[in-house]
Amino acid sequence: MIVTTAQLFKHAYGKYAVGAYNINNAEQAMGLFRGCIDSKAPFIIQISKGARKYTDKRMLEAIIRAASEIFPEAIFAVHLDHGDEQTCYDCIDSGFFSSVMIDASHDPFDQNVAITKRVVDRAHAKGISVEAELGMLGGVEEDIKVEEGNACLTDPAEAEQFVKLTGCDSLACAIGTSHGAFKFKGKQSLHFDVLDKIKARLPGFPLVMHGSSSVPQDEVARINAAGGQIAGSMGVDVNEYLPAAKRGVTKVNIDTDGRLVWTRVHREFFRDKPGEFDFRPPGKIFMEEYAKFIASRNVLLGSANQLDDLRKSLGK
Repeated sequence: MIVTTAQLFKHAYGKYAVGAYNINNAEQAMGLFRGCIDSKAPFIIQISKGARKYTDKRMLEAIIRAASEIFPEAIFAVHLDHGDEQTCYDCIDSGFFSSVMIDASHDPFDQNVAITKRVVDRAHAKGISVEAELGMLGGVEEDIKVEEGNACLTDPAEAEQFVKLTGCDSLACAIGTSHGAFKFKGKQSLHFDVLDKIKARLPGFPLVMHGSSSVPQDEVARINAAGGQIAGSMGVDVNEYLPAAKRGVTKVNIDTDGRLVWTRVHREFFRDKPGEFDFRPPGKIFMEEYAKFIASRNVLLGSANQLDDLRKSLGK
């Protein structure tokens, strides 16, 4: 059952964070749905610009509709991740998305406000929520690249002003995370002090953490042992998910970790079976492994076992 992100955030606020997972194909969709059903967790499916171009935007929508029929007990929202203005309008007009993210964080404050406000007005006219971003995360995600020296934390005072001026429904804050597999150098933590200040200025307002993959070192080690060359990777400490949720973070974006699981499964499979050319056996392994991974992350986010209570609150 597709619901709005606003409905999910209302139930989650201050208690847990909803996992927002990017998908690109049927195998990821099946693993995601299975993992969330197994852990009894609501979730958000994220579709990026790159995912919509990978095959055809209609293909992913059809896959999600089919998965919803296969797993009728699932409760989830469908969200555009890191959209530009035109992509946001396309998704709003499609009638399929629960919410869209307009990412104008690379623009000056006033321009970010103006672009976000236009998207908000268009989305709200159709009952669709809007996520915006203030501050810039470092790292690389598809066509988004921000050098470390240009990354900047969200200013709490600007965050309050930004929300008032734009009317956005949730805000992605830069609090020390970054995109990709190379997030941190050495021992680094989230900036909870910044998060506390933002929450104080925007009480009850849903906040979002981007770039929140943990980059499991066991996955990286197994990938490298199977011929990969991923060195120096570092992710978010999973023990910081719940403390962030208690401070108003209702949505946590996890993408890179899923790619690592896919890479590990396929590298190990074809290393151990060099004569194999059927892609379905490793696909089946991936779906099982990804489901296990998703369920484990939902436990850490606090969203596991929330499905029944959420359904009651929705009157479903």
